[in-house]
Amino acid sequence: MRILVIGGGAREHALCRSFSLDPEVTALHCAPGNAGIAEVATLHAVDATDGAAVASLAETPQIGADLVVIGPEAPLVAGVADAVRERGIAVFGPSAQAARLEGSKAFAKDVMAAAGVPTARSHVCTAPEEADAALDAFGPPYVVKDDGLAAGKGVVVTDDVEEARAHARACERVVIEEFLDGPEVSLFAVTDGETVVPLEPAQDFKRAYDGDEGPNTGGMGAYSPLPWAGPELVEEIERTVLRPTVAELRRRGTPFAGLLYAGLAITSRGVRVIEFNARFGDPETQAVLARLRTPLAGLLHAAATGRLAQLPPLRWSEESAVTVVVAARGYPSAPRTGDVIEGLGAVAESDAPEAYVLHAGTKRNGEGRVVSAGGRVLSVTATGAGLADARERAYKALDRIRLDGSHHRTDIAAKAARDQART
Repeated sequence: MRILVIGGGAREHALCRSFSLDPEVTALHCAPGNAGIAEVATLHAVDATDGAAVASLAETPQIGADLVVIGPEAPLVAGVADAVRERGIAVFGPSAQAARLEGSKAFAKDVMAAAGVPTARSHVCTAPEEADAALDAFGPPYVVKDDGLAAGKGVVVTDDVEEARAHARACERVVIEEFLDGPEVSLFAVTDGETVVPLEPAQDFKRAYDGDEGPNTGGMGAYSPLPWAGPELVEEIERTVLRPTVAELRRRGTPFAGLLYAGLAITSRGVRVIEFNARFGDPETQAVLARLRTPLAGLLHAAATGRLAQLPPLRWSEESAVTVVVAARGYPSAPRTGDVIEGLGAVAESDAPEAYVLHAGTKRNGEGRVVSAGGRVLSVTATGAGLADARERAYKALDRIRLDGSHHRTDIAAKAARDQART
C-alpha cells in the first residue's frame, strides 16, 4: 500500500511512524510534513487546504497513492477529502458536509439534539446582548466557544465574566453553554459511515501549566489507557454517543467516514459530549497509537473503502503510554520560532524504542539544524508497564532535550499514575 499523509504536526508524525512500522506499507509520503517526519517519509510541498492540489499530488507517478490520510481539521472542512474521492482515490477523512461536525459548534449541537446525544445545554449567539443574556443564564464557570475552527484555541473557560464577554465579542458567532463537571475523556472511533470501531480512550491536558493553570492550549500532554475508565464506559459512549451521531449524519445524507473524535465529560449526571472533532486529536493520538498493535494502514483503508465490518477486533498493547508536549517560549499567546533544538539524537540513542520524540512545529534551517517552527514543538512519547513507568521514561527522555525558553508540564498523568499504583 502506498500512502500519502496530509499535515505537518505531531499527530501526522505519529501516523507516519505507525505506517512506517506497518509491513503493508510499501511507500510513505507526507505533505508538507516536518523535520521529524522526513526521517520516515518522503516530503512534498502542498497547500493542504487546496483540494485540487492535494488530489493532483496523490495522483503523481512518484506517489500513486492507494490511500490518502488527512490529519488536520482545516483541509477536511475545506473539502479536500471530497476532491480526492472524486479522483477515485481512497481517502481517510470525512466530506466537507460531515466535517461540519467540527467546523461548526452550532451544527454539532443540532446533530446531537436530533440524535438524542447527551450534551451541555447551550445557546448560539450572534449579538452581544444575546451573549450577555446567555452568560447571565448559565453563570460561572463560563464556557464560550467560537462557532468555527480556531486551531484548538477557540474555547474560553473562566470565572471572569468580562473575559467571557471579551471572547464572545471577538467571535462572529459563539456557542455559550453550561459548564460540565467531572473528569474528561477523549475517545476516537474509526467509522466508514456504517460500522463504528472505538479505539482505546485517552485523557489530554489543555491548560498550559501544572495544576491545570494558565490559558487553554491545543494540548500539553496525554495518556492512555485510563485506569479509572473500564470497558463498560467505552461501551456506553459507543451506544449513546458514537452510533447515534453516525446514524444521524447518515440519515441526513452526509455520512461520516473517517475519524470521529468525542471529547466527553463524565459528570455526576452521566456522560456528556463537550465537543466533536472530525479527525485524530493531538496530543491524544500520540499516546493511543503507541499502544495500537493492529496494523494502522489496513484499519484506515477499510474505513475509507467501507469494509470495517470485515475486520477482526483491534489488538492493543497492555502497556501504558504517556506523551508530554514541549512548547516554545511564549506559547500559546506569542510563540517564538527559529530556536535550535538539541538532544534529539541522544533520545534516539539512549531511550528508544520505549521513548521517542514526535515532531510538531519543526523544520531544518539553512545549516541543516532542526529548529522550532511553531508553538507546540515536540511530543515526547513513552510506553511502560504502567503509567508511572511510562511517565518516568518520557520525562527522562525529555530531560535530554534543549530548546531555549521552552516549557512543558511536569504533571502529565501524575494523578492517574498515583491512583493506578494504589489499586
